[in-house]
Amino acid sequence: MADFGATAAAYKSDGKNLPYPYTKMNFQVMLGTENADVASFSEISGIDATVDVVEFRQGNASSLAPVKIPGLVKHGNITMKFGLTDSAAFRIWIANCISDTRQVIPRADLVIELIDIIAGSPAQIVDTIKNANMTWQLKNAWVCKYTGTDLNALQSEIAIESIEVAYEEMILIPFAPAASAT
Repeated sequence: MADFGATAAAYKSDGKNLPYPYTKMNFQVMLGTENADVASFSEISGIDATVDVVEFRQGNASSLAPVKIPGLVKHGNITMKFGLTDSAAFRIWIANCISDTRQVIPRADLVIELIDIIAGSPAQIVDTIKNANMTWQLKNAWVCKYTGTDLNALQSEIAIESIEVAYEEMILIPFAPAASAT
């Protein structure tokens, strides 16, 4: 059996070659940032940010071209699909967000972490991250849409539910490799 971890490490450390790109198949989602509840999702889509461009030109400017300055930052909603979440906190959060009796919307921070499997594929479910390569922190998130699974007695498929999540701010936290001891 080949030792892919050692091969990848040698490939990454070789100054002549570029590092492998990260795969998108291993990730985890946490509700909250401290003592977070971890949930398993099969797919996440729609992570994005758009900065409005504001064109501005003073009437006495020597150029006829406007100056472009950054405006508001807008975020789309993300869609998260899951077959099972064993986190009671996630289920309660979803239920409270979509409740028919309006209360204060339970906003929470969501943390999505991309896991580097090149550094060693996890042998069991990952509940702490040692090899997170990219982290998206979504501030003041809340569930704005819930879609239950289709039910069909003639199919043998996983029951997939999905939620759409609105959020106000996204913080990108890129992986910072530890300094090597020399």
